[in-house]
This record gives sequence, structure tokens and C-alpha cells, in this order.
Amino acid sequence: MSEPLFFETIKIKDGEVCNVEWHQRRYEHTLEQFGENKAYSLKEAIQPPKQSGIFRCKLIYSPKKIEDIAYTSYQKRSISSLKLIKADIDYSFKYLDRSSLDALFEKRGECDDILIVKAGLITDSSIANVAFFDGKKWLTPRKALLSGTSRARHLAQGRLRQRDITPTMLENFSKIALLNAMIDFDIITIKEIQKDKILC
Repeated sequence: MSEPLFFETIKIKDGEVCNVEWHQRRYEHTLEQFGENKAYSLKEAIQPPKQSGIFRCKLIYSPKKIEDIAYTSYQKRSISSLKLIKADIDYSFKYLDRSSLDALFEKRGECDDILIVKAGLITDSSIANVAFFDGKKWLTPRKALLSGTSRARHLAQGRLRQRDITPTMLENFSKIALLNAMIDFDIITIKEIQKDKILC
């Protein structure tokens, strides 16, 4: 049986690797969960392009070794609508195989992305953790599908609080933030909440 493959998406801005220590933590945690204690230094492994602009570093690894590192120029995707999709899905590790998430993304209809509801609770979008603003504080789902590096960093800094969030609670929020390594904490104003979608 082949070993599972995982990946880290790491932001490079103007030749500098961003927040690599948080990716190192998740990488090492993943190795430990799969019985491996020998970790490489991601900072030493990454050789970022020495040019201005934003690049996406995709680092693929197995429990035993770093398999591949690739760099591509990054263009942010515009998201102004999210469709709520109910699914019993497990993506607790950042597996290279995203077929289950991709299948859910295909159900987005006319929306730009999806918001996954598992066991009655909001979790993540297809590409990011999420947070909601209630007018005073930012709340992030307690049971996110994946422990993202940006989410973990903002929790540690006290910017976020964890809470169970149901679809019926969405009408209490005025803003939504998408969080991942490339967009960090991308705040979007909510224009309308419909039964099965959020319009931003």
C-alpha cells in the first residue's frame, strides 16, 4: 500500500517566504500522526523565486520525505457568493487527493464557492477556513474540516474565537472572512443571506 501524500501551500511575497513556522508546525504534526518523527526544515527546503510579486509554493510530501516543490505565480480568485452544501466529509489532514472536496465544489451551481455544513454545523469553504463578524468579534467554526495555518495563527493572536455555528446563525453576521495561506484574512461584506447561499 502506497504512503499517503500531503501538501502545504505557502505564500511567497517579493522573494520572502511567509509564515513558514506555521506550515512547519502542521507538517510536523502530520508526520507524527502517521508515525514519523524525522522532519525536514521547510524553510531550508524552499528556494523562493527572487523576483517581485506573489507566488504560490506547493510543497508535496509523504511521511518519509519531501516529494516535490513547485512555484507558480498567484492570482487571487474573486468570491462573492457561497452555496451551502451538506456533506459528511473528512479532510482533517491536508491530503494531496482533494477529490472529495472537488466533487462538492462541482455542486456550487452559479455560486463562486461552497460553504460545507457537516452534522448541522458550518465548517469550511472548499479552499479556506472561514470566520464571521457579529458586529463585535470574529467567530470561526469550532469544528473546521482542516486546521489551517492562517486560522491557527489568528486564534493564537486572539483575533478569532471558536464557536459552533449553524446555518440559522448566519443572519446574525455582517461580514465573512476567508482564511488561507495565500489570502490570509480576506474580509467580505455580506449583502444578503438566502436559504441556501450567502451573497457578498
